[in-house]
Amino acid sequence: MDVLNGYFNGSDGVLSLLDPLSSDSFKVDVTDINTVSKTNLSGKAYKGVIAGWPGNMTGKEMLQSMIEMAAETGGYDAEHGYDYTQLISKFTMGGVFYHQACDNYLDEKMNADNKPNNKPYKDGAYYTGKEHSWDEAFGYWGAAAHGASMTPKQNYDIAKKKNMRDADANGDGVVNLKSEMNYAHAYYASGFDKGGKTEYYNTITQAFIDGRQAIAGANGEALTDAQRAEIKGYARVICSNWEKVIAEAVFKYAGSVYSNIEAVKATMGGNMWTVDGSAAKTEHEAAVKKYAKYWGELAGFSLSLHTSGLNLGEIGVKMDRLVGMGPVMPDGTQVNGMDVGSYTVATDKSMDSFAVHMLKLQKLMVDEFGVVAMNNDKLSGISNLTEILGSSTGAEND
Repeated sequence: MDVLNGYFNGSDGVLSLLDPLSSDSFKVDVTDINTVSKTNLSGKAYKGVIAGWPGNMTGKEMLQSMIEMAAETGGYDAEHGYDYTQLISKFTMGGVFYHQACDNYLDEKMNADNKPNNKPYKDGAYYTGKEHSWDEAFGYWGAAAHGASMTPKQNYDIAKKKNMRDADANGDGVVNLKSEMNYAHAYYASGFDKGGKTEYYNTITQAFIDGRQAIAGANGEALTDAQRAEIKGYARVICSNWEKVIAEAVFKYAGSVYSNIEAVKATMGGNMWTVDGSAAKTEHEAAVKKYAKYWGELAGFSLSLHTSGLNLGEIGVKMDRLVGMGPVMPDGTQVNGMDVGSYTVATDKSMDSFAVHMLKLQKLMVDEFGVVAMNNDKLSGISNLTEILGSSTGAEND
């Protein structure tokens, strides 16, 4: 537990790098995270309430609770279908990175009276307050400094640690984790862009470059209203496309959950799948664990969409109800809340109905967020889609 909290709250000691680790084919330049950055995640986490997660917690409280639960369960809660590794990693990307960039550094810190451009960020700094704020946001985006000069496949392969040659921009024989690696949502953007329908990575990264040049072009003078309007325009490009990247991930993992519901159901036939020690039960448990993994990714991304400072309103409510507070389990249970620190469950749920929820969720991402890449699309292959989406069995969670 103390080790996990060290990564969340920060630590003055050594924090061993967990990923990406060096290998013979992909060498990185550090082994201690604190040599890259000592900023703690808990102090940057979303402070608003996340209604789609049990317990009416803030983003920070939710992550802390997940860390505690992960320590208790070894990272996987088989009873409720929670893969805490996926839940924590995917929501941190949104509830810290996306939130800080779009609800802080590119938002209020671009106002005239916040982090002024006509004085150093702090004593001795060679950059202004506005330059610092813009650079902070770019760091949260997660793109390599030379990423805009590469193809989506090159950027994707760097993130997957499969392309040392293109990652090592300065040719020093190692990948600099501050400037030469792709992370987080930038990695996901490159994955979607590989399909050829989108250009999220370059659109966002170029807007960061253009905005930074506009700030630097003021030559250390206070920004005029016109200059700030131009810079805020770049910020809107960044955050609107960033939101789409997250929505694309929701679409993708809704498709994965849909497919894995069928995979779980396929292991429930015969008379051995409930017998301890049987091959059939082992197969079933493995299928459920994979299903939980994909639901954890889906939930982490969908909850992230609430953290940009924009109120999603009715769309957010629909999304949360379709995703649910947990996956529907084979026994018909689904987490629906928390009472005195323990999860409460409904006992009358259907996996078939939950599969319809995933189709409705994919359609919501298309209709309301305008996703284009549509990886793992389950809508196009269903001939009676209108009938299914309008069926009573697909009612949303209340």
